[in-house]
Amino acid sequence: MTTTAIVDYESGNLHSAQKAFERMAREGGHGDVIVTSDPDAVRAADRIVLPGDGAFPACRDQLFDHSGLFEAIEEAVIKGGKPFLGICIGMQMMATRGLEYRETAGFDWIHGTVEKITPSDASLKVPHMGWNDLVIDHPHPIFDGIKTGDHAYFVHSYHMHVQESAERLAHVDYAGDITAMIGRDNMVGMQFHPEKSQKTGLRLIANFLGWTP
Repeated sequence: MTTTAIVDYESGNLHSAQKAFERMAREGGHGDVIVTSDPDAVRAADRIVLPGDGAFPACRDQLFDHSGLFEAIEEAVIKGGKPFLGICIGMQMMATRGLEYRETAGFDWIHGTVEKITPSDASLKVPHMGWNDLVIDHPHPIFDGIKTGDHAYFVHSYHMHVQESAERLAHVDYAGDITAMIGRDNMVGMQFHPEKSQKTGLRLIANFLGWTP
């Protein structure tokens, strides 16, 4: 029986994410979903999900305040090669650094910088909030049953500039490109909230749960 660990480091309400992952795990026969802040449980899990709401520096501080939690994630993902999914700020923390409020080091798993969204059309508000159409940049198993034009739900003021174009899997247009998904090896990240993205989001969650990189 496989286990998917959703990391709880007191950074956002995990209830809706938990329900969506539990539903798709049940429907696809993908084992158990646990919400945990226990490093040993994270190490033992077969896949790891890192959500995050709020500001980049606060989320990073929260994660690193929980003794041994980041180390357990890094051990499982980088050394152990276990599938990893970062959601919203959880995705942004995969970057080299974030520039929200102050320069903050990220995990540096995907080279890039998280910067404020600056649409070329001044009438477009920041945060970028609501539904937007995904544009798939590179094929990936996570996109099984997903196509360019499918909608995802976003709420964010900062976005990631990815250094290696091959590691930007999808983007959306908001008077300029905004990175929607990133990935390499055994890790992927989603800037949007899959648990709030209805059919598209549930399909992506199911694809992640069945993904064997």
